[in-house]
Amino acid sequence: MSKLPNITTSIFTVMSKMATEYNAINLSQGFPNFPVDERLTDIIARLAKENVHQYTPMAGFPPLMNQIAKLVQSSYNRTINPETEILVTAGATQGIFTTILALIKTGDEVIILDPSYDSYESPVLLCNAKPVRVALNDDYTPNWDTIEKACSSKSKMIIINNPHNPTGKILNEEDFLQLERLLSKYPDLLVLSDEVYEYITFEEKHISAHTKDFLLNRCIMVSSFGKSFHITGWKIGYTVAPEYLMKEIKKVHQFLVFSVNSISQAAINQYLDIVDVNLLGKFYQEKRDYFQKLLQNSRFELKPCEGTYFQVVSYANISNDDDVTFCKKLITDHGVAAIPISTFYSDHKDQKLIRFCFAKDNFTLESAAKKLGDI
Repeated sequence: MSKLPNITTSIFTVMSKMATEYNAINLSQGFPNFPVDERLTDIIARLAKENVHQYTPMAGFPPLMNQIAKLVQSSYNRTINPETEILVTAGATQGIFTTILALIKTGDEVIILDPSYDSYESPVLLCNAKPVRVALNDDYTPNWDTIEKACSSKSKMIIINNPHNPTGKILNEEDFLQLERLLSKYPDLLVLSDEVYEYITFEEKHISAHTKDFLLNRCIMVSSFGKSFHITGWKIGYTVAPEYLMKEIKKVHQFLVFSVNSISQAAINQYLDIVDVNLLGKFYQEKRDYFQKLLQNSRFELKPCEGTYFQVVSYANISNDDDVTFCKKLITDHGVAAIPISTFYSDHKDQKLIRFCFAKDNFTLESAAKKLGDI
């Protein structure tokens, strides 16, 4: 009998498979197609001939853990202990999965804000716990009154995703004030803060959970080198948590993964000495602006994008099809792949919205925009 009877093939897999079958331009799955920084590929080429191919310590390559502590300090002015508060993970998704398995028990409830990334619910179900899905407002701001009504004595975790996938929305200071108020009412409630796009924000800057004193003892932060440095296939992420929580997370990690890819950790450790993460927002803002300019005369209505490398658009002026059907036709009839937003909701709420990934080279964006402009 299935432990996940209602979990089917990921929409990302479905759309990418269709894109391959129909030779469509793939703006669905969130991976860049432009070259990795040559400085990073030079580092890993050199390291390939060195003695970095065996197991690293379970929690991570110690020099990289020190670099992560320095990065958090320089980015957010937060001092963390690399030995007790950091865990290097096989991608951010593994960090999320491991955290939930370690901290959530049978009968607990976990608040998930829809539209939500599809990897949040499965580990909750595998814990015999209950995912409580709460919809964001139509402008993708949190409705804190609704969130509070969804909480109970069984609520043990709320997952926030900031900057938000799929919508590109970022949380503001008022949201953190509301979150602080919520935590004061529910002293057992933990926060899992998925911040994998933390360095990819635009006009308004990212406010990290790292910067909020009230969260530091109750929050697990999840970050991604794969997203930050457009090396998604390396699957290297990290989590930061207070020692009493990290002890529990490491217990699961040591039997689930034990240690993460050694040469990738060694390469990123050296790369962090020369890369400036503060330039990432500017780089992707130029991508966003260019893609928006390419689509400005199309029939698609572009929604605000404050962060991430995703652009949500409405096709309501084009078709009455539901968004899954529209995305499939977009591939088969027009040669462009996108992701339907309804698949990020538990109730499959259809608002005629789809998501494009603009982390592509200009030729790809131009080719896709030409096809989209002809619809």
